[in-house]
Amino acid sequence: MVPDILCIGSVLWDVIGRSPAAMRLGSDVPGRITRLPGGVAMNIAMTLARFGLRPAVLTAIGRDAEGEELVAACGRLGLETGFVYRSEDLPTDVYMAIEGANGLIAAIADAHSLEAAGDKILRPLADGRLGSADAPWSGPIALDGNLTEALLSEIAASPLFAAADLRVAPASPGKAERLRPLLAHPNATLYVNLEEANLLSKAPAPTAAAAAEALLARGAAHVLVTDGGRSASEGRAGAGVIEGRPPQVLVTRVTGAGDTFMAAHLVAERGGAGREAALAAALQAAAAYVSGDPGS
Repeated sequence: MVPDILCIGSVLWDVIGRSPAAMRLGSDVPGRITRLPGGVAMNIAMTLARFGLRPAVLTAIGRDAEGEELVAACGRLGLETGFVYRSEDLPTDVYMAIEGANGLIAAIADAHSLEAAGDKILRPLADGRLGSADAPWSGPIALDGNLTEALLSEIAASPLFAAADLRVAPASPGKAERLRPLLAHPNATLYVNLEEANLLSKAPAPTAAAAAEALLARGAAHVLVTDGGRSASEGRAGAGVIEGRPPQVLVTRVTGAGDTFMAAHLVAERGGAGREAALAAALQAAAAYVSGDPGS
């Protein structure tokens, strides 16, 4: 069965330590440590599956015990893993984060296996399984910034992606500038927070709306900029910028919120929602996620 959407990027284990206490450098506090399937591509795919879509992940997963467990978890969550590059010699990637009552304290993403796999993860788009240079994939693709800058540059110019509806998100502010080759792609929608937007545009915008304007001025076709609990913005080339404010909720988790926002916005647009309605739906979904709503 042909998937509804392809999610390309990191699929790994999230190891998250959470404490209800506010934390600072050197804090040593009680809390809970969990291990869950994660990664930008994975988080987006899981949200899309909850919305009733059939996502396939294109990524690198090791053939180690952690990888076998991760593939099985993907299957239980409704994700197609038949196109995954399975490496014999690369270990399964992992992300580790510490979260306190005052938000994300620190995180380390070990996505070295994904980076080492390079364009091997894209083979299904070229060999006829999902498309080819003559008949490229024409559906939506969620693309994450854990790919190397060289591979993202290749994707930006590749005929394999010429017909796709590209939805692009950085993995973190530290990797935001990797997306610069995709900034002016005519079919790309960029989902970034304020810090990431400013890194991409090289303009110190104080608000999401100003950052969206700056990205459009740099050649972006379609952008969404979030700013935590403050107003978010959506901008389209030739159509200007709109704003929306997220619902006020008690924050219980933050890792994965941006990925949930992106997936919800994509689903809303796919369902025919207008700009304001799609932005509102995405903000509502992200707010439900960070509040710990079991349905999110």
